[in-house]
Amino acid sequence: MSFIDDIKQKAKAEKKTIVLPESTDIRTLEATEMVLKEGYADIILVGNETEITKIAKEHNLSIEGAKIVNPLTANKKEEYVEYFYELRKNKGITLEDAKRMLEDEVYFGMMMVKSGDADGLVSGACHSTSDTLRPALQILKTAPGTKLVSAFFLMVVPDCSYGENGAFVFADCGLNEYPDADALSEIAISSSKSFEQLVGTEAKVAMLSYSSYGSAHSPLTEKVIEATKLLKEKAPDLICDGELQLDAAIIPEIAASKAPGSPLKGKANTLVFPDLDAGNIGYKLVQRLAKAEAYGPLCQGIAKPVNDLSRGCSSKDIAGVVAITALQAQANN
Repeated sequence: MSFIDDIKQKAKAEKKTIVLPESTDIRTLEATEMVLKEGYADIILVGNETEITKIAKEHNLSIEGAKIVNPLTANKKEEYVEYFYELRKNKGITLEDAKRMLEDEVYFGMMMVKSGDADGLVSGACHSTSDTLRPALQILKTAPGTKLVSAFFLMVVPDCSYGENGAFVFADCGLNEYPDADALSEIAISSSKSFEQLVGTEAKVAMLSYSSYGSAHSPLTEKVIEATKLLKEKAPDLICDGELQLDAAIIPEIAASKAPGSPLKGKANTLVFPDLDAGNIGYKLVQRLAKAEAYGPLCQGIAKPVNDLSRGCSSKDIAGVVAITALQAQANN
């Protein structure tokens, strides 16, 4: 069984309802058919039912079983508008603003999640990251005890003995450009929880740098050293170490020489990159050169599960992220 198939099986055990607001994109409808056929989540499509069913029929797609909700005519339209207005009136939003904003499928879908009518949302196939995350932060807000929202990729490398049999979390690969030491420590804590939630084994977190244990000195390495110190203070029971070069983090033989005594022992499975440049380049290198499956950018730190998609995603990618979002929703109970 593949890694993502295992995720789907876990999602089936306690089926959740996931909103897909980009309902006229053919990839979304293809993914809906896949999800419903395999039965690991219930799907709500937000949009005009006539238009959605017409597109599905034209492409011979079966989306029977998906619930279609039109934000312009929904039974709960006024209830959601009032709720959104109450959430945002202190920010200067008027009731008319609320009505207009909730005509947008992503905003409407977020209100469904906020109100408990759905468990999570997946968007980004034809929306920018900001257009997905802005309504998430305005409506759902950050999770209790979380200072920072960040983005990670779940990487699954074929025929790989490193990490957790080739499974890794890479962070932050999609959101925070230049995290300071405190932000890096928060990203690490969130990433460890995401790894354990999705992979089901203990996280081992490496704070990555171009230096291992002081082999180089600069403001860049000092930031990672400080982040590691903060991480150990905030999460004393977490298996973590830094600053480490990538090979010292994931290869036991190299760890023995470059980082003797490291609690990771060269077996890190959760990799925290020093900035967005490194993280984004790193995941794409592994995805393309090692032919890894790359699921994300997945969000962590939001009060309820919301995940972004790459605009170059396939329908299969969307279906996989739906499964991951459903599993996150189980942990969010």
